[in-house]
Amino acid sequence: MARKLVFDRILFSTVIALTGLGLVMVFSASAVMARERGLAFNPYFAKQCVAAVLGLVGMFVVMHVDYRRLRKPVVIYTMVGGVMVLLVAVLFMPALNNSHRWFFIGGLSIQPSELAKLALIPFVAYQIDRKADQINTYALLVPCAFLTATMVALIFLGRDLGTTVLLSIPPLVMIFLAGISARLLFVGGAMLLPMVAMAIALEPYRFRRMTAFLDPEQDPLGTGFQPLQSLIAVGSGGIFGLGPGNSVQKLYFLPSPHADFIYSIIAEELGLIGGLFVLGLFGVLLWRGIIAGQQAPDNLGRYLAWGFTCLIVVQALMHISVTLSIMPTTGMPLPLVSHGGSSLVTTMLACGVVLNVSQHT
Repeated sequence: MARKLVFDRILFSTVIALTGLGLVMVFSASAVMARERGLAFNPYFAKQCVAAVLGLVGMFVVMHVDYRRLRKPVVIYTMVGGVMVLLVAVLFMPALNNSHRWFFIGGLSIQPSELAKLALIPFVAYQIDRKADQINTYALLVPCAFLTATMVALIFLGRDLGTTVLLSIPPLVMIFLAGISARLLFVGGAMLLPMVAMAIALEPYRFRRMTAFLDPEQDPLGTGFQPLQSLIAVGSGGIFGLGPGNSVQKLYFLPSPHADFIYSIIAEELGLIGGLFVLGLFGVLLWRGIIAGQQAPDNLGRYLAWGFTCLIVVQALMHISVTLSIMPTTGMPLPLVSHGGSSLVTTMLACGVVLNVSQHT
């Protein structure tokens, strides 16, 4: 008799817990902004609820469509081709906040750089699966490096350095885990450093963010304002927090408290305990993602699980590092928690892939 497929309930519960916590914190962090606009409802919370429902439906669909369909070249290359068209087209859209990142359709926003995550990682996993005996050859490295470089270059042209750096990491990790030569990996990683340094040096606002990161008190009302206000929020929470809804920094002291700095609000309202709880949930997600990959029946499932797990956890660490002033401000959302429909839906789809793989262990 055929074995009944059972997904990883711990991983599923973790995803639901983070999403539910995100809805609560988005409502709390954005309530003042909605009230100031004189609205009878909170549009930020409403949009996040819609995105959560869409993401949940998408996650269930992905969980029940065998991931091994990604072995078909027509599926992989259609995904890649569609995302590439969107990444090019968005560069011709009107700029918002001095960057070209979004399409706006009927009041909804779509961010192609988020969709790029759903295409690049399956492509790299597909290449590793097909060429498992050619890990250190150009047959594997060239297509993976070419697509990664092309996607991150297009995202960089849209003035999104944070996502450019983030999207470069999972392919390197996946190829490293596949057994690439340490020398080749070192060369590939070393090439990123001067490129990031040049990107920072060529843009005045990025250079100012770097100097503010190194010494935020040098300009506390200018470039150092965001990191200092974030640290104040985190420090104000203490061990037990000020209580849900009682954040002071969300009262226009901290920019984008419902998105780019939502972890600061979590730490302020829920304290050290709440902040560690969120970190613990991402730790569980990392643990179960690694297990799903280790127990996968084939290379495709293994690297899909590891690639998407790496993407989510690294993004979470980048967001938290910014709020704690461990790295410069990047505008990186906290996966499953921060306000942002594209980010929430694509992250839940990525989780759906990992849950799909976990059914076949």
